[in-house]
Amino acid sequence: MAASKRGHPSVTFAVLAMGVSAFALLQSLVIPVLTTIQHNLHTSQSTVTWVLTGYLLSASIMTPILGRVGDMTGKKRVFVGTLLALAVGSLLAALAPSIGIMIVARVIQGFAGGMLPSAFGIIRDEFPAARVPGAVGIIAALAAVGAGLGIVLAGPIVSALNYRWLFWLPLIVTVITAICAIALVPESDVRAAGRISWLPAVLLSGWLVALLLPLSEASDWGWRSGKVLGLLAAAVVLAAAWVVAELRAATPLIDMKMMRAPAVWTNNLVALLIGVGMYATFAFLPEFVQTPTAAGYGFGASITKSGLMLLPAAVTMFIVGIFAGRLAARLGGKTLVVAGCLIGCGAMSILAFAHQHIWQIYLANSLMGVGFGAAFSAMSALIVAAVPPSQTGVASGMNANIRTIGGSIGAAAMASIVTAKLEPSGLPVQSGYTTGFAVMAGGLLLAAAAALLMPSARRLRRAAGQEDHPELAVLAGGTVLGEESG
Repeated sequence: MAASKRGHPSVTFAVLAMGVSAFALLQSLVIPVLTTIQHNLHTSQSTVTWVLTGYLLSASIMTPILGRVGDMTGKKRVFVGTLLALAVGSLLAALAPSIGIMIVARVIQGFAGGMLPSAFGIIRDEFPAARVPGAVGIIAALAAVGAGLGIVLAGPIVSALNYRWLFWLPLIVTVITAICAIALVPESDVRAAGRISWLPAVLLSGWLVALLLPLSEASDWGWRSGKVLGLLAAAVVLAAAWVVAELRAATPLIDMKMMRAPAVWTNNLVALLIGVGMYATFAFLPEFVQTPTAAGYGFGASITKSGLMLLPAAVTMFIVGIFAGRLAARLGGKTLVVAGCLIGCGAMSILAFAHQHIWQIYLANSLMGVGFGAAFSAMSALIVAAVPPSQTGVASGMNANIRTIGGSIGAAAMASIVTAKLEPSGLPVQSGYTTGFAVMAGGLLLAAAAALLMPSARRLRRAAGQEDHPELAVLAGGTVLGEESG
């Protein structure tokens, strides 16, 4: 497809990047100010956590569903629709007079999870093959950067304005982006056949809620509580029923054959393990550095300063994402994922065993950004390369979804480890953080081992047929024979 006849790729990319950035920031902007929201909306600590949990649950459910809808009905339509949902949710959150309305607003914002697979699909359908890996890498990096950058920006925004501007500012960006998307982004002609199978969609929603809800609340309910164990058991049963329903569906929501493909299930396993480490760190590192020095550890940092300590991760993650396509072409996507996991493991090890000085925190965050940026960017490109164009949205959506599930597991596990033993003052003992970050380092080491199971670029080209799909070679980290790569 000649991109020049359908719109300039750089303009399309700028619009996609603006939308994904707004969605990604809203993942984490509220984390440092949950206490402020709790006070202003007169609610309890357990209830205010639903401002985050509701958003994650909604995004987890809607990401693969809307990815499939976009593959079938048009990726631009879904992209614009997710922007409108994000705008409505942001407006409602900015005006919310009660915690109930705030939670509903966050659930509506979570519908924008379908933005990411739609963006990947638009890039694959509309961009020249040589530009696809770099564009996918940067979009993937933006999605990951947002999770950390939101924590960085929250403090200054709240200090200069108030917490409601955490929603007003993304609303402004989202409305502008929606107008630009309608006017400037072309609608792809690539469509998947069939219709939505609603039974698999309902079962998918059911097992995701049953899984993520106890993982998010386990630190409050207790891992051995009847609610946690019952919901986890229900998640297993519903997940099994979902698989059976997908296998029997005439037009499955998610093709189980596709999910069994080596390039897909290995990427999903790595995404799960990296999500465990990344989200656990973003959630608990600010708490660690905010701990008063009188506890024998921590730096007594303010909300703003603790956010700035995470800034190196966001910066290095974005920089690596820009160059991920070139690095994958030179080294191979699989090599980049393995290296990223090992670098991330090193960063976690520093946080676990060398966190006495502030420069060590900055070093660990810088390395973490390099590792996660390399791994996420390469993984997104590998997923897009491994599936037919008609399944790009649902495959990339499930990969992002599994990363979120990993994040919920990581945050819950970290909470249990850190709070297992408390000082008389109520603060966690230092060994809790040491153990927690060490466990996260071990998880990233397992991710590197899982990445070794990924098919190489050569195997992907052989499986897909390079002659028929030259873009697959580029995405997988290879070169297109007989074509210019620049």
